[in-house]
Amino acid sequence: MRSSTKPEENVETFSKLVKSAAGDGARYVQSPEMSGFVEQSRNKLFEIVKPADEDMLVAAAKSLAKTHQIWLHVGSTAILRSDGKVANRAFVIGPDGEIASTYDKIHMFDVDLDNGESWRESAVYEPGTEAVISKIDGINTGLAICYDMRFPQLFRDYAMNGAEILTSPAAFTRQTGEAHWHALLRARAIENGAFMVAAAQGGLHEDGRETYGHSLIVNPWGEIVGEIDHNEPGFMVIDIDLDEVVAARKKIPNLVNGRTYQFGGD
Repeated sequence: MRSSTKPEENVETFSKLVKSAAGDGARYVQSPEMSGFVEQSRNKLFEIVKPADEDMLVAAAKSLAKTHQIWLHVGSTAILRSDGKVANRAFVIGPDGEIASTYDKIHMFDVDLDNGESWRESAVYEPGTEAVISKIDGINTGLAICYDMRFPQLFRDYAMNGAEILTSPAAFTRQTGEAHWHALLRARAIENGAFMVAAAQGGLHEDGRETYGHSLIVNPWGEIVGEIDHNEPGFMVIDIDLDEVVAARKKIPNLVNGRTYQFGGD
């Protein structure tokens, strides 16, 4: 997607893409981080954000999942919490149209980049505190969002607790995406012998930010098996074989070969 600051526009785009993916046979559909709207200004964000039960993207997603009998993973959208704080929240919605799982982004993107970009997500969002494995169509799926992918311990914990698919829908900046996007996603898949699925925002957004695009699906051997190789809105449908998880973990059994250790030296 290339989400704007207007939720109604994004819901329309989201709905069209979900319908197209479902029409091509997708059973599980994932959208990027910030699918509902992209807004840098804290004040403007608070003018737009709604509680989950009033959010138009969440409502549309529930209807689409039920209509098309799919698992629909809203990569994230800003949600007003009951305490007045804002969460960057993912939703997994089942074919019954009900919310099966939610996940609030744990790691906040607080960085200063070489090109002058400066981001302070912690000034807007309240960090999540819980890792979440969602059972999607019977498959253990670890939920994460964007900057989380730079914290490999989260994904290792998911794999050690049975996750076969790892996710990291994102709104990666163009600068960091060009440098690290493919490497990070392939690394998380290889380290854990799991599929990695990461839908992405792409292009120049209405609020002035520029995101990298290149939505990816990586197999447990670290091979890219699906990529939207540009930053324009679009979708792809890929068949995956979970036997590849078993095969990768059998060949490289690092999940069971780990050892405890102590630090030595000064």
